[in-house]
Amino acid sequence: MLRHAVMVLLMVFVCGTAAADIEIGAVTIRNSSNSSVGRIESDGTIRNSSNGSIGKIERSGVVRNGSNSSIGRVDSDGTIRNSSNSSIGRVDSDGTIRNSSNSSVGKIERDGTIRNSSNSSVGKIEGYSPRLRHMVAAALFFGGSASVLKLD
Repeated sequence: MLRHAVMVLLMVFVCGTAAADIEIGAVTIRNSSNSSVGRIESDGTIRNSSNGSIGKIERSGVVRNGSNSSIGRVDSDGTIRNSSNSSIGRVDSDGTIRNSSNSSVGKIERDGTIRNSSNSSVGKIEGYSPRLRHMVAAALFFGGSASVLKLD
């Protein structure tokens, strides 16, 4: 019985801390005026509207700033965490973007349209597919695009 309990606890510990890989792909984030506010390259590099590198999203879900320091991560369930491991938001499987209070602040539609909580289009993600939602949500939260698009 004790051996079984130890195995269950070990499995919970390992599964609870193991990061699943997220999909990485090249996308451009545009505002409602169709101006680029940033992009993510195929290797996960995050660039601002001036083409400057401001960070990187790794396949493991780790998000790094321009100095290569870890500033957070995106979990396989869509939870976005800061460097203190606190949840700062999430992206649901349907593309709904939630803040740290679990309130909907917007949505990424299947065609890449970004909508705010009032359902108004505030931008578009060129090259988007739903499998990229974790990466895009991390970029919106950590790359500053959520503020530019007025999602927060």
